[in-house]
Amino acid sequence: MHTKLTRLAPTPSGFLHLGNLYSFLITKALSEKHGSKVLLRIDDLDRDRYRQEYVQDIFDTLDFMEISYDIGPKNLKEFESDWSQIHRMNSYLDALETLRNQKVLFACDCTRKRIQQLDSSGYYLGYCLDRRIPLDKMDTAWRYNTFNTDFIKIKEYPNLEGTYTLPEDGAFFMVRKKDRLPAYQLTSVVDDIHFGVDFIIRGKDLLSSSLDQKVLAESLGNNSFNEITFFHHSLIKGPKNVKLSKSEGATSIQYLRKEGKKPSDLYRILGELMKTASPLSNFEDFKKSLGIME
Repeated sequence: MHTKLTRLAPTPSGFLHLGNLYSFLITKALSEKHGSKVLLRIDDLDRDRYRQEYVQDIFDTLDFMEISYDIGPKNLKEFESDWSQIHRMNSYLDALETLRNQKVLFACDCTRKRIQQLDSSGYYLGYCLDRRIPLDKMDTAWRYNTFNTDFIKIKEYPNLEGTYTLPEDGAFFMVRKKDRLPAYQLTSVVDDIHFGVDFIIRGKDLLSSSLDQKVLAESLGNNSFNEITFFHHSLIKGPKNVKLSKSEGATSIQYLRKEGKKPSDLYRILGELMKTASPLSNFEDFKKSLGIME
């Protein structure tokens, strides 16, 4: 498999936890195996949750765990002055205009509470699709009409082609939020195309995002997205078999560092969460546990 560029794409909405580190280390292992360069792309358009200390934590964690990358900012100052998604806003707005002209969007004024009331699953199932709310109405989000989405094919690592239908959690996804800022699925596609990413490594919980982004790229008329290879890795679970996440209050790497833990300690904890046959103490052990050998 020949890939040129993969990415680390953390969101500065909280301090990184072991689930983030696990994904970073898989990216490092696979990029080394295939000679791919690594881009650090920090997704910072969720301005309500953005904090400088969360961005700093990303640099601190990568440095602490000796995870290097080839392209991207080296510190907080460089990130804010040159690499923040704010600097690519015109590209996102152009993409939104393209989608609007294609008439694949509809406006939605539902709150999270309303969505939960409409369907106990919490998934948005297209309630506003036929309400014909004007796209320019205040306090409305723009959603993509996935009603007629057919089978979606994506290239999957190492040499497979996956064919999927869009799951409920990926249907009618948002491309512009009520605050008029572009939403994650749109910015992620535009950024991956912009930087020339051709190998995306992410958790299985983000498969629906991969499918949404493939649909979006096709609407934006970008064929290079067809060449992207995806690897959706398994997730490590915490106590009570719950996925590690910031919202669930997963133990942060920052906390573990402040407790005096060393990188070898974090590998040991990861090994326990991964239920490896033998304890882990370094990156070589981690690679062997994945079956990713040189």
